[in-house]
Amino acid sequence: MSGLVNPEIIDTKQRARAIARVRELGVVLPTFTQLANPASIPAAVLEKLRNVAPDEPRIENLWRVNWYNGADRKSAAEVPGFIVIPESISGIKAPIVVLLGCRFPMIGAHKVLPAYSVLASQLVTGRFDPVTQKAIWPSTGNYCRGGVSISRILGCRGVAVLPAGMSRERFEWLEQWVLHCDDIVRTPGTESNVKEIYDKCAELGRDPQNVILNQFSAFSNYLIHYICTGTAAEHAFKAFKGDTPRRLAAFVSATGSAGTIAAGDYLKKRYGTRIAAVEALECPTMLNNGYGEHNIQGIGDKHIPLIHNVMNTDVVIGVSDRVTDQLNLLFGSEAGRNYLRNRRKLDVDVIASFADVGISGFANIVASIKLAKQLHYGPDDVIVTVATDSGSLYDSERDEYQNKHFDGSFDEVNAGEVFGSCLTSVATDNVMELTEQTRRQIFNLGYYTWVEQQGVSVEDFERRRSQSFWDGIADSLPQWDALIEDFNAEASGSNETVRANKARS
Repeated sequence: MSGLVNPEIIDTKQRARAIARVRELGVVLPTFTQLANPASIPAAVLEKLRNVAPDEPRIENLWRVNWYNGADRKSAAEVPGFIVIPESISGIKAPIVVLLGCRFPMIGAHKVLPAYSVLASQLVTGRFDPVTQKAIWPSTGNYCRGGVSISRILGCRGVAVLPAGMSRERFEWLEQWVLHCDDIVRTPGTESNVKEIYDKCAELGRDPQNVILNQFSAFSNYLIHYICTGTAAEHAFKAFKGDTPRRLAAFVSATGSAGTIAAGDYLKKRYGTRIAAVEALECPTMLNNGYGEHNIQGIGDKHIPLIHNVMNTDVVIGVSDRVTDQLNLLFGSEAGRNYLRNRRKLDVDVIASFADVGISGFANIVASIKLAKQLHYGPDDVIVTVATDSGSLYDSERDEYQNKHFDGSFDEVNAGEVFGSCLTSVATDNVMELTEQTRRQIFNLGYYTWVEQQGVSVEDFERRRSQSFWDGIADSLPQWDALIEDFNAEASGSNETVRANKARS
């Protein structure tokens, strides 16, 4: 199946070259379980990290590719970083716990996590040669930045493929990190123009030296979020609720590549949590088999990702990019913050915490409010969601929106209107509770992308209807960890460790 990497060695010669490269660089790859549970990271590794800045292209920063970084992004934290949206902002009784992706290293977004899992799984199975091949990272911004950073650390060449209309901050970052200026490939359009990205990758893929690492079809993306983001969401929920008898009612996530929403599968299995998928109302793919363009950067649309476990999704929610753009302006402008402080009497620390929320994070928060109203959640019903990145990636978007829609002058009156229309008065329109029939309809929509356009067989496409398929991916975790451990042992020359790992498996 396209993008499905089984936990088995495919090419021993390419794997040997990858081992030689990481040995040369002194790299030790973290296992997926270590990233899910950083308490298991060796003390010697943590000691080295003390003197490494989080945004340096250093091999040590691979160990920071997890949810357990402190607010300074340098220190380790016992609990994943999160904020809780109070009723004074959401207008609902149900608490919304928001995991903070901005604490991840290098890119300040959690998309570096799947980038690591995708490239690591390629290396340890011998599917990618870091010496002779280039890693092609198709994305609408954060994943390709993560891919470029991981590629650079692991000694290979990474190429970012993303729409030309994405935020200026994304391109400025890429310009500082790519090895060659032509390693930034701009495709036509903006956030929702994913097909154009695929077309460019098809062109690049005709060269055997280019390996396409497609997050939308890489099941290692699903697996890493299932175990790492699922565990982090569970830990944040427990830390928030303490001894209070609350339930983890729902996990809300914009679909994007459908990696993050895999955490919902983890939580549903343990808590019966409902899973809500979010998309832009201007491009209502799941809601209405629709099309269009939107500006909720980070949730590319117009197709159903291959790694989306559609048949386990419970609710689809549409959020307008008008709402997210305005909330970005409300919480990111001085006039907006003054309104929140002076008129709404919000605590300054609560206001300041929204600097850690980017545009897609606001979409998830608004969707959580809509879900709580639709399902009549109360104070004992906790919703967990994610802020992929921070507001700092969207300063230029904020300025552009203010100039276009408020004539360059956004005041406290405007802020009050935004607060009312985009938060406290949010309605339950464009919320669809899925039935078996509507799940099948959404699932079937993926046929046109993956079978007709991308060459996935009908049999492989159909396998994904069964939950046993997804359970199998989750159950493969120990095998992936063992492959990584064997790879590390061979790179370090520890044959005894290799033999012990093989005997254990």
